[in-house]
Amino acid sequence: MTGKRDVAELSLVALLSGGHVLLEDVPGVGKTMMVRALAKSISAELRRIQFTPDLLPSDVTGVSIYNPKEMEFEFRPGPIMGNIILADEINRTSPKTQSALLEGMEENSVTVDGVTHKLEKPFFVMATQNPIEYEGTYPLPEAQLDRFLLKMKMGYPTVHEEIEVLNRAQKVPPIEDLEPVVDLLELQKLQKEMMDVYVDPSIRRYIVNLTTETRSHPKVYLGVSPRGSIALMKTAQALAFSRGRDYVLPDDIQYLAPFVFSHRIILKSESRYEGLSTEDIVTEVLASVPVPIQRLVK
Repeated sequence: MTGKRDVAELSLVALLSGGHVLLEDVPGVGKTMMVRALAKSISAELRRIQFTPDLLPSDVTGVSIYNPKEMEFEFRPGPIMGNIILADEINRTSPKTQSALLEGMEENSVTVDGVTHKLEKPFFVMATQNPIEYEGTYPLPEAQLDRFLLKMKMGYPTVHEEIEVLNRAQKVPPIEDLEPVVDLLELQKLQKEMMDVYVDPSIRRYIVNLTTETRSHPKVYLGVSPRGSIALMKTAQALAFSRGRDYVLPDDIQYLAPFVFSHRIILKSESRYEGLSTEDIVTEVLASVPVPIQRLVK
């Protein structure tokens, strides 16, 4: 993928952490291509769910159909039964259908007609959405947003990057030549190794201080939940691991906090009227909470 190294790295961080990603940006900047490239890189089958206003929850999870020959109901799995799930334009469907992903994203299982079906591991959802200012979109419920480990934007490419995109598009699309670098078993091994990355007690305290500060901020109606604290620690471990370190630095926390926290914060109505964003709040919190400076000793 041309440019967007930071987006690729953060996607890898989420995959190693066992979490899910929400990509938000305008159409045509390469969100879907990003997911396809990730799936090919780990030799995983990509399942795509195109969210539309008339999509039903059963279209996501699957449905039980009566088989008159066997005289029993048979479960027909939906597209959520896979390893890499592309939830394309997730905010173009109703909240009821959006919530069909909730159980799978949190519990790695889906329940249909009272029967729970386990999902294969690894299970990774990368959802794309257009900004809610676009006509025909539905804001994601807070419970759904909190299930996403990271939220990020692609952004437009630079002039040089876009010229390179044109050069590559003139021939065979680069994704056709993309080769896997690991398989699913190797990925699961890496996910386990990542969990051994050392997190100093001072770093843990720093994470909790940051989340606590979001909850007491005067401009914030609802701050970051404990799930957000866990998400920040796990992603910091994965980032350190992907960069060849076996310990987490305060810099890792500061770099990742905007991607982990911003979608978990709900502003007060007067704050939105003032034009503040959740990213502004995260910036203020990072500036106000002291950074641990003692030497990290394992």
